[in-house]
Amino acid sequence: MTSPHNRPLRFGLVVFTPASRTEWVAKVRQAESLGYDVVSVSDHLGMPAPLATLALVAEATERIRIGTLVLNTSFYRPTVLARDIATIDHYAGGRVEVGLGAGYDKAQFDRAGLPWTGARERVDHLETTVRELRKILTSTDTVPPPAQPNGPPILIAGRGPRVLRLAAEYADIIGFTGTAPVRDGDGLVLGGPDEITRRIAEVHDLLGARAREVELNIPIHRVLPSAAIGSVTDVWQNELGLDAGELAELPSILIGSPKECAEQLLERRRTHGLSYYSVLEPEMEVFAKVIEELR
Repeated sequence: MTSPHNRPLRFGLVVFTPASRTEWVAKVRQAESLGYDVVSVSDHLGMPAPLATLALVAEATERIRIGTLVLNTSFYRPTVLARDIATIDHYAGGRVEVGLGAGYDKAQFDRAGLPWTGARERVDHLETTVRELRKILTSTDTVPPPAQPNGPPILIAGRGPRVLRLAAEYADIIGFTGTAPVRDGDGLVLGGPDEITRRIAEVHDLLGARAREVELNIPIHRVLPSAAIGSVTDVWQNELGLDAGELAELPSILIGSPKECAEQLLERRRTHGLSYYSVLEPEMEVFAKVIEELR
């Protein structure tokens, strides 16, 4: 089996700005032409429905894999969700990857008319969803059957200890958010480098022998020229709260030329086992130069 420290690198693009069908088609075809491996869509009210969008992306592209980063499992009944995922994977020729999370934004639940439960209940539902998806997506009785014999790979993303334990037990891909809740407020901020690297180390311990089987994923929030490092005040509309030295150590930030950024990715694979990077859409073109450097 492949060591996590020399696993092939993969690059995804998280797309969230297109408003029309024409814009979606153009964006995902551009991502495919730039060499990205995966196109992922988010799951937020006020944005396009993720599963319907995956069907469009599948029709618009030929090679690139398609995924969710991530579905808020509290919005879905597991059996119905499994049916829809199986159908998309069947029609897409086996290109689906399913990203799941427990949900973190109370405002989204309020807007959907759903009760805002505690973290324990939300993670319980995430676990139920993962178990049900595994059962249905690997069953020979599922109609239509997923094109991937073992079902689409499942990514579980989060930062809390229980979510990461769940991911270590069940996930094919573990996603580190790179963020932390705002203290005494709503929203997220970038987590500090010590916290993120500590959680990555904890996951390696939890995985044990499974470390060779499981991909580790993290976002690429920004790709910055060296001269810009001192002038960054926010990342993806999140307040920064980190100094330049801390920012340079973050696994979700790249700084420098394409060659320097490529070297940073290879070093993070060696030191942390991170091999799958999900690039936020505004960084698509600048990160494509890093892909070109690596390949």
